[in-house]
Amino acid sequence: MNDEPMPAVEPLPHGVGGRGRLRELAALFLKLGMISFGGPAAHIAMMEAEVVGKRQWMTQQQFLDLLGAANLIPGPTSTETAISVGFVRAGWSGLCVAGASFILPAAAITGAFAWAYVRFGALTQAVAVLAGVKAAVIAVIAIAIGRLGRTAVKTVSLAALGGLALAAFFLGVNPIAILFGGGLLGMLAIRASNFRAAAALVFSPWFPQGISRAAGASAFWSRALGVVAIGSVATVVTRPSVYRIALFFLKVGAVLYGGGYVLLAFLEQGLVQQHGWLTHQQLLDAVAIGQFTPGPVLSTATFIGYILGGVPGAAVATVAIFLPSFFYVALLAPVLFRLRQSPWMAAFLDSVNVCAVALMSGVTFRLGTDALQGWTMLGIAGVSLGVLLRWRVSPVWVVLAGGIAGLFLAAFR
Repeated sequence: MNDEPMPAVEPLPHGVGGRGRLRELAALFLKLGMISFGGPAAHIAMMEAEVVGKRQWMTQQQFLDLLGAANLIPGPTSTETAISVGFVRAGWSGLCVAGASFILPAAAITGAFAWAYVRFGALTQAVAVLAGVKAAVIAVIAIAIGRLGRTAVKTVSLAALGGLALAAFFLGVNPIAILFGGGLLGMLAIRASNFRAAAALVFSPWFPQGISRAAGASAFWSRALGVVAIGSVATVVTRPSVYRIALFFLKVGAVLYGGGYVLLAFLEQGLVQQHGWLTHQQLLDAVAIGQFTPGPVLSTATFIGYILGGVPGAAVATVAIFLPSFFYVALLAPVLFRLRQSPWMAAFLDSVNVCAVALMSGVTFRLGTDALQGWTMLGIAGVSLGVLLRWRVSPVWVVLAGGIAGLFLAAFR
């Protein structure tokens, strides 16, 4: 692979080549949408393995630029990365096809769970399968972090910035503050001479507010991840109109920074506290299903929409929460690679990329402490890591094998 800018950033003409690329995008992202368990970090790891490692549709640097940009705009990071890949590969049609293909499987699966939840009042979770999947996913993410990190960490200064970003993450600083602050700090440090002045200028206003906001979101998120069993469905406190459901989720999609990791804080404040449309138990059940099913965590909106308004509610909630992401990527993707031609913007993107990899590392560490409990899960993760390092195996098969192994080992406990 080379590092020259790719010509595919412009929309392709309609024709056989364009249709072929659209079919490729649809096949890839439908597959990823059906098997990409493990949250945004795992989704990004699988995309990187497919579009950079296997298919070589873009360079590592270009993928990092897309990921960094997706981290800086509202909406789900992994979904926006998929939409951006679609634009790079096949222009405006590719943008729509890649995004829709990645979202639809998760929405359909989540909708089926929502139907069963409302009809039968309880759901049985495949705990053993999910445990094995999570262990294998940790190995997949670790491989991706290693590859992305080798490309992102170009200098000692960028390595130091990544360490600072990782420390800030564990101190509870808001991830958006880390990305924007780190990008500005790195840009000033690279393009200016006074590193201390740049650090004081950028980070001093961000820390206090960031710590407070992130702490609240993380506390509630932890409660959601602690849910193991799905209880019976309760009566909806207030049943809103389809129009109000669409308007609420459109607002969430338009302003949601941090993707699935902070979604719960937005939903709790709006659905439970402000409108009283759901109980806390219903919200936790919805988030648990969003974690259990593959694809974007924001498919939680499909589940909630069904509870609030049946099939029409599920449809409008899904479209509304993802629609702003297509709009934001459509504005940014056509000019993203050109921005790197500016020395200042190149420095900013390099800094954001390092911070994004640092955040991915921090999230993976936390996921690992939850997923790798006991020798069996450590064994699945170790074998998965060894297989990925030794052979060019698709992460898809590793994740599926991890789920089968988890089910098999649980039978002998």
